[in-house]
Amino acid sequence: MNQRQLILSAGLVGATAVLCGAFGAHALRSHLTKLGTLETWKTAVLYHFIHALALLALAGWMHGPEDRALVWAGRAWVAGIVFFSGSLYGLALGGPRWLGPITPLGGVAFIAGWMLIALHGWRQSASGNR
Repeated sequence: MNQRQLILSAGLVGATAVLCGAFGAHALRSHLTKLGTLETWKTAVLYHFIHALALLALAGWMHGPEDRALVWAGRAWVAGIVFFSGSLYGLALGGPRWLGPITPLGGVAFIAGWMLIALHGWRQSASGNR
């Protein structure tokens, strides 16, 4: 994943986060309220949007393909959005129960992405780069 791909991903992921938020707040609100899953939907949107912004920041931070930890952080966050937010969207809509065990996989992907950011920072400071 290069800088261009990260920016493209951030734009698409950010747009879908806003769409999901608006769709949940307007078109699905009564349905989600009846199911008791409005908070689940809101959690999915929150993590979706936070990581869209994180992808955009990451794209601005990258200097080239040598930033391998940053590349993998971006990939991990995209996977986290798909697995964490995606499974929560499905569960909120009354999807199959097997989606439940997928949610933590997305959470682990989010954590892995943040740990890769930390690794990149550690390598930067260890090599004397700023």
